[in-house]
Amino acid sequence: MLVHWFLAAVHLLAYALALWGVLTRGMAFRRVGAEGAGARSVLLADNFWGISALILLVTGGIRAFGGYEKGADYYLHQPLFHLKMTLFVIILLLEIVPMVALIKWRIALSRGSQIEVGRVRLFARISHIEALLIILMVVAATGMARGVMFG
Repeated sequence: MLVHWFLAAVHLLAYALALWGVLTRGMAFRRVGAEGAGARSVLLADNFWGISALILLVTGGIRAFGGYEKGADYYLHQPLFHLKMTLFVIILLLEIVPMVALIKWRIALSRGSQIEVGRVRLFARISHIEALLIILMVVAATGMARGVMFG
């Protein structure tokens, strides 16, 4: 019983960290200057966003398919689980372009080179859309926890 509680608590805390990380990253993108000033703040927030996403994947996978919650059969037949996973896939797809750009930033900064800042406004917008999708994932998760079914 304590393992169930621990996994649920860590999973929920990871949502909070993910929301904070992606919102902070979005705000930091908006403050990046033409010469790349402020890039380190973006990268720090991105680290928290990435760590939280990994924690969500691991704890969510264990909870859904590791025999700790209602079981894989429940989740695979739960429409809100499908909604939650669809939102997750959308976040992953949205994240591809900023992730590639930030990898390039990290490489450039490690070499002492300039970073490409031309799309920081777009990346800020993407981050804030991802934050909204995270909130919607939490709404779907709370419905699943309450056994809400549609259809």
